[in-house]
Amino acid sequence: MALWDGRFSGGPAEAMQRFSESLSTDLQMWREDIQGSRAHATMLHEVGILSASELAEIHEGLERVEAELHGGWTPGIDQEDVHMAVEGRLHELIGPVAGKLHTARSRNDQVATDLRLWMRNQLDALDAALRDLITTLVDRAEADGRVVVPGYTHLQRGQPIWLAHQLLAHAWSLSRDRERLADTRKRVNRSPLGAAAMAGTPHPIDRTRTAELLAFSAPMPNAMDAVSARDHVLEMASTCAIIATHLSRMAEELVVWSTREFGWVRLSDAWSTGSSIMPQKRNPDAAELVRGRTGRATGALVSLLTLVKALPLAYNRDLQEDRVALFPAVDSVLDCIRVLSGCYGSMEVRGGPDLTGDFALTTELADFLAGRGVPFREAHHVAGSLVKFCEDRGHGLDALTLEDLQRAHPAFTAEVLQWLHPEQAIERRTSLGGTAWSQVEQQVAALRATT
Repeated sequence: MALWDGRFSGGPAEAMQRFSESLSTDLQMWREDIQGSRAHATMLHEVGILSASELAEIHEGLERVEAELHGGWTPGIDQEDVHMAVEGRLHELIGPVAGKLHTARSRNDQVATDLRLWMRNQLDALDAALRDLITTLVDRAEADGRVVVPGYTHLQRGQPIWLAHQLLAHAWSLSRDRERLADTRKRVNRSPLGAAAMAGTPHPIDRTRTAELLAFSAPMPNAMDAVSARDHVLEMASTCAIIATHLSRMAEELVVWSTREFGWVRLSDAWSTGSSIMPQKRNPDAAELVRGRTGRATGALVSLLTLVKALPLAYNRDLQEDRVALFPAVDSVLDCIRVLSGCYGSMEVRGGPDLTGDFALTTELADFLAGRGVPFREAHHVAGSLVKFCEDRGHGLDALTLEDLQRAHPAFTAEVLQWLHPEQAIERRTSLGGTAWSQVEQQVAALRATT
């Protein structure tokens, strides 16, 4: 019989049980459910609702339930959810005293508490995984990043950069993701326990004490808000979607860089697969799957936004669906972070194309003139005309003579020919955040300080 069967003369239909159960999702939170029950029981004893012997009996019973769940016990769907499964088994083990555990508590504040505890743990896991991925990027930038590659805009060659500059660009976007996780954690880390159904309780409970026992920063001040709020779930889903989007960009670059057309990197055997028909293939499947799984996190966010739209206060059964969207999205993003750490950490860096004479150096010509007082717009036009001059003749910038350059503008001197060396062009970009190695070193130090 259900724990709420008092006003019913019959039980739910089998189809209703299958349709409404949440155990298949919520069983992930059994540790958090038992953790919350321990804290609630301790508080009930401290305020005089449970005797010392009753508290001991409940704690011992919860330990036995915990051991059974560790051992693989799976409750039946007739228990509906993880809360009723734990309490029902506790009742079987220790008898009627188990019923006192639900004093001043509802499944509404229970599930809200369990979910916040689960989210807190997962936020910490995501942060640790991102920290490891950032460290991997920084390590590769420092060890293998002094390789000349073209930096792209619009997927067209723009300017020469060190590979480290691009790796660190990813590291900085991930560092902001860590900031978002930390900020989300502040709002997750508030206790709804003791809010009961939505109006509080007449029992002399101490919600501040249960918040303390569960390491929450404080109890939520409004019982109705405590059980119905899901903005923290939306916030975590949004952060996961942003992380996934950043990861998809990193994955896409691995896919492109590892092609024969680019050949900048070779992915390790551990993170590549082959073809069932083409023996030569070395497919970047790990990176492609990371790119593809972005949709899971984005879809979860859209699903959750749709779920909570226009829900009346306070708790509604609709909210059972929040974990269905959130849990797999978090798991997927966590997997993707770890996979990319493996890909970037084990790849072989082979270097970029020879940029000698490449049009990616054209901005150097404009900057040379601008440094000698020529208005940049005029310098830009002159440099562009030199590109057209070279294109019409089928050669690169390295074929330009000093006479060609001075014909385009008299401010060019012989020194300009030295400006067309890719490495020198890179090392001239010493402004804050630039690609010069001195700036790479500063960024490496700054990122290491955060990990």
